[in-house]
Amino acid sequence: MATVDTPVEPTTTDQIEIALVGNPNTGKSTLFNRLTGVRQRVGNYPGVTVEKKVGTATVNGESMTLIDLPGAYSLAAASLDERVVFDVLTGHMEGTKKPEVVVCVTDASNLMRNLFLASQISELGLPMVIALNMWDQAQEQNIAIDAQLLSDRLGVPVVPTVAAKGRGVEELRDAIAHALEDETKMVGVDWPDAVKEATRCLRESTGEKYTEAELHRFLFDIDSCVKLPTEHCATCENARRCLSNNDLDPVSAEAVIRYGWLAELLEGVVTHPTVRKATATESVDKLLTHRVAGLVIFVGMMWVVFQAIYSWSGPMMDGIDYVSGSLGDIAGGWLEGSPMLQSLVVDGVIAGVGGVVIFLPQILVLFLFIAILEDSGYMARAAFLMDKLFAWCGLNGKSFVPMLSSYACAIPGVMGARTIEDPKARLTTILIAPLMSCSARLPVYVLLIGAFIEPQYGATVAGLVLLAMHFVGLAVAIPVALVLKLVLKTKPSPFVLEMPPYRVPQLRDVVWRMWDRGKEFLIRAGTVIFAFTIIIWALMYFPRPAAVEQRVTEQFAQQQNVTVEQLPALIEADEALGDSLSYAVDSAYIEQSIMGRAGKAVQPVFAPAGFDWKITVGVLGSFPAREVIIATLGITYSLGGDVDEESADLVGAMAASTHADGSKVYTVPVALAIMVFFALCMQCGATLATMARELNWGWASFGFVYMTLLAWVGAVATYQLGTWIASA
Repeated sequence: MATVDTPVEPTTTDQIEIALVGNPNTGKSTLFNRLTGVRQRVGNYPGVTVEKKVGTATVNGESMTLIDLPGAYSLAAASLDERVVFDVLTGHMEGTKKPEVVVCVTDASNLMRNLFLASQISELGLPMVIALNMWDQAQEQNIAIDAQLLSDRLGVPVVPTVAAKGRGVEELRDAIAHALEDETKMVGVDWPDAVKEATRCLRESTGEKYTEAELHRFLFDIDSCVKLPTEHCATCENARRCLSNNDLDPVSAEAVIRYGWLAELLEGVVTHPTVRKATATESVDKLLTHRVAGLVIFVGMMWVVFQAIYSWSGPMMDGIDYVSGSLGDIAGGWLEGSPMLQSLVVDGVIAGVGGVVIFLPQILVLFLFIAILEDSGYMARAAFLMDKLFAWCGLNGKSFVPMLSSYACAIPGVMGARTIEDPKARLTTILIAPLMSCSARLPVYVLLIGAFIEPQYGATVAGLVLLAMHFVGLAVAIPVALVLKLVLKTKPSPFVLEMPPYRVPQLRDVVWRMWDRGKEFLIRAGTVIFAFTIIIWALMYFPRPAAVEQRVTEQFAQQQNVTVEQLPALIEADEALGDSLSYAVDSAYIEQSIMGRAGKAVQPVFAPAGFDWKITVGVLGSFPAREVIIATLGITYSLGGDVDEESADLVGAMAASTHADGSKVYTVPVALAIMVFFALCMQCGATLATMARELNWGWASFGFVYMTLLAWVGAVATYQLGTWIASA
C-alpha cells in the first residue's frame, strides 16, 4: 500500500494553478473544455497510468493553468483516480504544485451528495468556488436552489452554470478571480469531541507533518490506498478504538457526520417539489435496462457501432493507402538512382507513416461513438446490462465495448478501455482485447481459405471456417481472463454505477474528444510504430552484397537460355521478364538478409506447426503488422510486394511450393495452423505501442509474450491434430 510523506517539491511555474474537481457525470470535463478551448494538453501523472489533462484558462485577463482532475466521489482514495485527486490537492504529486484555487463542480439536481466531496476538500484550507452545473436540469425537475444563500452559508462563491450551453462560464471566471483575491475558504464540519480527540492522538504521534484533512483520511479510510507509515499504524488503530468507544463506527462515522451537517446547511437552500413526477430518464430506462429488451437493443446498437468502425473507416483507410502508395511511387521514381535510399524512403519512411495514419479513421469513428454513448448517458446503461455476463471472469460491464471494438481494430479497443474505472478489470480487458479477430487478420484468412479450403470443401465450408476464425480469439480470451483473475487476485466487489440522466451530446464536445484522441494516437503511439517500421525495414534490407544480384541474374539468364550479356535486350523486349528478374533478386536478398537468416534459424521452432522457412520469414516480418505477411510472401515467391490476398499468382506459387523431399508445403492442416497462429498472436506494433501507452512496457511485453506462446501452441495443436485426422 502507498504511504504519504511530506509534500514533494513542485515544478517551477509562474502561472497560477486551478484544480477542477467533482463527482463523475457532473459535466466537469465539458466545463474544462469551455474554460480552456483548444489550449490544453494530455499526458499521464508520474508513476501511474491516470490521465493528466491540463489547459490554459484566461481569468480576469490573466492566463492561468487549469487541471482537470479525475472524477471522484470522495477523497477516500479507493482507486488510482481518487489517489491522484488526493495527491494533487495535498501537494504530494510529483511535478504538480498545490493549486491556488479549487473549483468544485457539482450536479445541481443532486447537491447534497456532491457537496460531500467539497466538504472534505474544505479541510485542505484551499480557496474554493462551487459551480452548480446542470442548473437547467434542476429547474426542469422543479428543484429550487437559493445560490446566494448557499454562498453565504458556505463562505465561498457559488455560481450556477450550464457547461453544455456555455451559460455561467464568464460568471465562473469572475468568481475564480474573487476567490484568488480574497482567498475565500469553505466552512468545515464541526466535528464531535470523539473525532477531535482521535485526531489529536494521531497528531501527537505524527507531529506536524500532516494537515487535519490528511489525518481524517488516515482515521476514516480503512480500505484506502493512502496509508500512514508503518510506525504510526498502531496509533491509528488506537484512534479508531477511541471512536468506537464513543459509539462511532470508524467506517461510517464520516458519512453520518458530514451528511448530517450538510442536511442542516442545505435547510432552506434547496426546495424539492412536494409531488415527485417520474422523469423522462426513468421512463426510458424501463425499456433500455430491461433484462430482455434492453439486451436486444444493446446488441443492435453495438452491431451498428461495430459495422460503422469497420465500414465507415474503410473508404478513408483506402484513401490513405492510395495516397501512401502514390507518394511511394513518386518518391521511388525520384530516387531510382539510389536503391538503398529509395527503399528506405519508400518501404521505410512512407510505408511507416502510412502504417500509422491508416489506423486513424478507425480511432476517430470509435471515439465518435464512445463520446456520443457516454455524453448521452447510455454507456452507463450498457455497462449495467453486461456486468453479470462478465463479472464471473474478473471483468465488468464496461469491458464489452472495448472487446467488441477490437474486432475492427485492437488499437481503439485498447484505448476505449479507459472508461473502466477498476484498474484490474481495465488491465485484464487491455490484455485480452488483442485476441479479438481484428480486420487486419482478414486478408490472411481470405488468402488461405480461398487457396486451400474452398477448392476442396466448397464455399459453405469456407464461410463457416471464416466465421469460426473470428471466434477463436474470443474462445481463448475467456479462460485467459479467468487465469488473470486468479493471478491478479481480483476480489469480487459489487458493481456500483451511477445512472446519469439522458442528455443530448454537444457537437463541440464530441468533435473535441475525437480530435484529442486522434492527436494523442498520432503523437504517442505513432512515433513508436514508425520506429518499428524502420527497424523491420533494416532487418529485411541488410546485408545486401552485390554477389547476390549477380548470382540470381546468371541463374535467370540460364532459365531463359541466354547469356548475361544478352539479357538486357531480352528484358527490353519483354517488360514482364524484367519484373520477374527484379522480384527474384528481391527474394534472394530477403533470404540472405538478417530477417531471412533469422527465419531459417527459427524455422525448427515452427516446424511442429508445419511452417517452412518462407512462412517463418513471413511470420517474423509481420510482427509489426500482421497483414505484411501477404507482401512478404509475394517477395519471397518472386512476385513482388504489391500482391494482395486475392492474387492468383501468389495462390498458385504457394500451392506449387514443395519441401526438399517433394511434399507439398501447404496443406489444409498447415493453412489452418497459420490462421490460428495469426488469430492469437499479437503481430501489431501499433497495438503493442498503444498497450505500452495505456499501461507500461512491462505489461505490454507480457501481453506480447503470452499471446505469442498461445499462438504457437494453438498452431502446433491445429497442425498435429489436422495431420492425424487427415491420415486416419
